[in-house]
Amino acid sequence: MPGRTVEQRTPSSRSSLPICWLTAGALGANRLTLGVGRDGAKPHHHTFSTELFYVLDGVMEFLVGEEVATVSEGGLVVVPPRVPHAFGATPGADAELLSVLAPGVERFGYFRQLARVQHGLAPFDSLLPEQERYDVHFVDAVAWQSLRSSR
Repeated sequence: MPGRTVEQRTPSSRSSLPICWLTAGALGANRLTLGVGRDGAKPHHHTFSTELFYVLDGVMEFLVGEEVATVSEGGLVVVPPRVPHAFGATPGADAELLSVLAPGVERFGYFRQLARVQHGLAPFDSLLPEQERYDVHFVDAVAWQSLRSSR
C-alpha cells in the first residue's frame, strides 16, 4: 500500500510525516533535516515507545540517558521507553535523519504545534498540556542544556 506523506518545512528544518494510522499504529516515522547546529528535540522521553534514529547525512549529537554521543552518517541510535533523549545537528554541520517510533503514536498535531513554537508563533509551554496525548514527556537534562547552550 502506498504511503501518504505530509511535508512540513521551515527555514532550518524539514519533516516528512508518514501518517501513523496507515500502519495501524505499529510505527510512526519522521525524516528530519536540521540546519547547521540546530536542535531537533528538547530532552524528553516516551512512556510506551522505543525510538530509533538513523543518521542519513551529516553529524548529530544525541543525549541518551545521561550520556552525550556524536553520531555521523550511517550511525544508529536506539532509545528504549522511559529513557530521556534529545538530539541536534553539531555546530558547523547540518544533518538529516530518520526517526522511527514503535509502537507509533499519531502526532500530526504535535508536530504542527512544534513548528509554531520554532517560528516564535507559540510559546514552548503550549506543548506541555499535550504530553500525555502524544507520549512526549519533557524532562530537565543539565548535561544537554550545558552542551547546547555553551556554543
